[in-house]
Amino acid sequence: MSEVKMPGDTGNIHNSQEQIREDAQVQQSIRTALRLGFIALLFVMSYFILKPFLGIVIWGIIIAVALFPVHKKLAKMLGNREKLSVTLIVLAGIALIVVPSIMFTASTVESLQELSKSLEEGSLQIPKPEESVADWPIVGGIVYETWELASNGLGSLVQKYTSQLMEFAPKVFSFAAGLVGTVFIFIISLVISGALLVNSKAAEKTAISVFKTLAGAEGEQFASLAGATIRSVVQGVLGTALIQTFFLSIGLFSIGFPGAGIVVLIVLFVAIIQLPLLLVMLPAIIYVFTYAGTISAVIFTVWTILWSASDNIIKPLLMGRGMDIPMLVILLGAIGGMMLAGIVGLFIGAVLLAFSYKVFQAIIQAD
Repeated sequence: MSEVKMPGDTGNIHNSQEQIREDAQVQQSIRTALRLGFIALLFVMSYFILKPFLGIVIWGIIIAVALFPVHKKLAKMLGNREKLSVTLIVLAGIALIVVPSIMFTASTVESLQELSKSLEEGSLQIPKPEESVADWPIVGGIVYETWELASNGLGSLVQKYTSQLMEFAPKVFSFAAGLVGTVFIFIISLVISGALLVNSKAAEKTAISVFKTLAGAEGEQFASLAGATIRSVVQGVLGTALIQTFFLSIGLFSIGFPGAGIVVLIVLFVAIIQLPLLLVMLPAIIYVFTYAGTISAVIFTVWTILWSASDNIIKPLLMGRGMDIPMLVILLGAIGGMMLAGIVGLFIGAVLLAFSYKVFQAIIQAD
């Protein structure tokens, strides 16, 4: 006799199949979680391994993106010899870093030697300050007191501020060591940028693929925007800073300013972080009037004020050319990024704010 299936058997079979499917889904979820965890672990471990080199690599990418148009033009002039173009660019970049560094070091050592010799011989004379100096707002009293003390002899000034000088000395040595390290970092970054430029087509395809993965169909546009923004910041912020520093250094070396190399370095740093250059150059102008002739000092003053304020003209000309992003967005992103993450933040902040602006613009247009 055939076995008769009871109605409850169908329900049991259905429940069994449902349980199998649920178990399969759970197992699939576990396998997916394990894979994601393994990938996340790989990325985290890779980050810690590469962390010491991230700054150098980021600078290499920034330099490569900034120099890409120059590389293409130069390679075309050289008969499409891209490797030769990259070699010339890297060598020129290293020369632009090393030569000023040597000049700065030589100028600083020479200034310190002259100062030490003058102190030993007692020939360093500082004129007494005018009474009007004490009437300067906020800092007049302190400046007048310190200046008068220095005019009576630097020994008394050094004796008064010995503890502050002893506390400040290690910071000076640390800064000098950091400066040497920065020079080497930029040289290595230039070499990395050269490698990226040689393989520019592959690098460009990789960048586009990454942006398409993250941003979808608009990925190629975002990749182009990132490159244009980096070049805009290089031209607008760093370009302006270098131009201002170059012409102000001409004035400082021409007037024979003591320790001109140190002042030039400070000027470059202040220009990059977007602070008014007169914060540095105004004390220099005042000091020049104490030892230079009146006509020379006046010419130096006019020259210094003009180039200190020249960023208001140069920056709009260099920044944001060929982009549909407002210059204010790029500038705010660069300054905010630098305040958040240092000099590299100049570029990262500008790129991120430019992306945010484009996304916001797309949302508004979609509505």
